Amino acid sequence: MLEIDASTTLDYLRGPGRDFLPQVGLTVNDLDSATATELAWGVSNIVIRVDALDAGVSFVLKQSREKLRTQIDWFSQLERIWREVDMLHALRRLLPDGAVPVVLFEDRDNYLFVMEAIEADHRVWKADLLAGNVGDDVAGNLAGCLAAIHRGSTGNATLAEQLGDRTVFDELRLDPFYRYVAEHDEHCRPALEAIIESSLTRSDCLVLADFSPKNILITSRGPVLVDFETGHFGDPAFDVGFFLSHLLLKAVYHADAGLAEPLLDLARTFERRYFQLLLRRQAPDWSTDGSETISDYERRCVRHLGACMLARVAGKSRVDYLREDWQPEFVTRYCHGLLTDSGLTLQETFEWLRTALAKRSSRSDDRE
Repeated sequence: MLEIDASTTLDYLRGPGRDFLPQVGLTVNDLDSATATELAWGVSNIVIRVDALDAGVSFVLKQSREKLRTQIDWFSQLERIWREVDMLHALRRLLPDGAVPVVLFEDRDNYLFVMEAIEADHRVWKADLLAGNVGDDVAGNLAGCLAAIHRGSTGNATLAEQLGDRTVFDELRLDPFYRYVAEHDEHCRPALEAIIESSLTRSDCLVLADFSPKNILITSRGPVLVDFETGHFGDPAFDVGFFLSHLLLKAVYHADAGLAEPLLDLARTFERRYFQLLLRRQAPDWSTDGSETISDYERRCVRHLGACMLARVAGKSRVDYLREDWQPEFVTRYCHGLLTDSGLTLQETFEWLRTALAKRSSRSDDRE
């Protein structure tokens, strides 16, 4: 495999077999004035944006890497890049035009593909949230996207066969998130082991498993979703819990600045809109196998929420923005509660966090 980076990308594009260039309106000569820039998308691949300014054409190359860029050793198979390609094709059938990039070219020998570029002046939603820029319209739009994916793929036998393998999901999510934490946290081990078993056996619908603010690009046309190598046909509760864990972690991050409540409002907006749209096409006793009510499903979302939050302070891939001494311990206690209380609704978990943060703030004020 020829590994590329920003310094070698243009030479790679000048090589043989790059027959996609005419498809995007480029010739090899146009590359003489082009630039290649590495993008900060995640830890598992290299992503490079190519801008051929004279021709007015831009696109993105993404290449798989076996070793992830984390402090703790973490590996995954190179073939996961083709799962992402399959997911992109599937999602384009489920979402409106422009919601995900279009695949332009595949290089199977070098484990890379080329996709259309998002407009250069996009914003990464994670950066907005960390800066305290909160907008309810984004959360509502994203709830609509996720509900459309889950609802539109429920029970799809073709997608279940094509995307049923969970090897990469296990390598990049279950093992470094849930299994790693279970090995080091005896208190939550039984709950986490039960969640792992459920995640490996349920086959309800298409699951992104990386529906995260870092993978949501805000453009003038609306949010665009990227990064789908963990996608599979499985348990949609993981997507809901994973997404909400990011919002609640940022509520903890902003607590001392008094911005926790707007982040919790985002979570409330997302939850209400998602379930409203999910049930529009499903019966109130929503289930793909006839054995689960919507309340059962929501409780599974809560367990995934607690497990994902805990993993981001105690797993292999930890958030880098909870720098205050109290924050990781606070998150751990909160998640222990979510994982051992099986009866909470999502709205109750948001209220529980709001109350816990308010009590902590009150105690801090008393000490000053």
